[in-house]
Amino acid sequence: MSTPNVWNFGPGPAKIPTSVLKRAQDELLNYNNTGMSVMELSHRSKEYESLNNKAQRDLRTLLNIPNNYKILFMQGGGHTQFSAIVYNLLSAKRHQLGEDLKEEFNPPLDYLITGSWSSKAAEEAKKLYNNVNIVFDVKKLKGSYGSIPPKEEWKLSGSKAAYVYYCDNETVNGVEFNHIPEIDPSVPLVCDMSSNILSRRFDVSKFGIIYAGAQKNIGAAGLTVVIVREDLLIRSNNKNSDIPAIPSMLDYKIMADHNSLYNTPPMFSIYISSLVFEWLLELGGIEAIEKTNSTKAERLYEVINNSKIYKSPVEKSVRSRMNVPFRIEQEGLESEFLKGSIELGMLQLKGHRSVGGIRASIYNAMTLEGVDFLIEYMKAFERKHCQ
Repeated sequence: MSTPNVWNFGPGPAKIPTSVLKRAQDELLNYNNTGMSVMELSHRSKEYESLNNKAQRDLRTLLNIPNNYKILFMQGGGHTQFSAIVYNLLSAKRHQLGEDLKEEFNPPLDYLITGSWSSKAAEEAKKLYNNVNIVFDVKKLKGSYGSIPPKEEWKLSGSKAAYVYYCDNETVNGVEFNHIPEIDPSVPLVCDMSSNILSRRFDVSKFGIIYAGAQKNIGAAGLTVVIVREDLLIRSNNKNSDIPAIPSMLDYKIMADHNSLYNTPPMFSIYISSLVFEWLLELGGIEAIEKTNSTKAERLYEVINNSKIYKSPVEKSVRSRMNVPFRIEQEGLESEFLKGSIELGMLQLKGHRSVGGIRASIYNAMTLEGVDFLIEYMKAFERKHCQ
């Protein structure tokens, strides 16, 4: 049976490079001449340890990660990191202030709310801690997500904060920061890069913690990559009754000390990610894929900007290069557009259920050919309805 010709514009789990899938297929029954699938190996074996270490080295090369950062391969996705961040960085802040702290320990946790995912992160933090400071919430300011306010309107806590948290690219809303936020240098900057990591160059040293669920722009679901600066790896101290003990499976220090092998890791997801890292290196690294990503986004936004029927809900300066939402204002046409796209093999273009509309996710694995195919359909659809 031949493989159907489809274009997967899904937001996550998302498209994986075809060459990566074919290699995984070839190696599925016999990984590295072991006679076993990678899913059957012991995670304590030399073969898996080698894979684990190579994946870390390749990711460090791709992102130019400094030596004073640890790479962790964890589980549970972004939702689990919402809690892990609170536990680990409260512990780090308490350590920073010293054991002889006289005043009550209650540092604010600063959150920048630009869309659905940063909002969820802040809500989870509020369940665990009583001093969450909303630096800004775009939806409360503007009525909907689609912009980022100027720095003058931010209400940061300064050096008192345990950390500042933001989501670099809001997958649902199509909002992407075009800069790294400037904050007090003594405060760790925490970033959810789940949907745009590996898509462009950036300075890792500006961050305390970066995390990314793998299922969007890295590989298969099940893995969460965490990049953490070593000075923030603090052993949970149960003697300090003013901070909660860190659950072992959320403890970055434990994970780092065990090279992400504290328990059985998501081995197949790590394997797929390692193949994606190799694929990116062969392409020429982040610099090369960044150029391709810029071209894809520019072409797609040009059609939207020049259209009489397509409208973007996001301000031009912060439009995502990875997730491109748009609307068709005329009633009924969105359903017709989506039905026609499926008939042509373009899948998962329907917008998130919370916002509706249409959304094209054009991650690293989506080719220029796929984007051009979508663009031609958009143009033909507009001609049909603008006669």
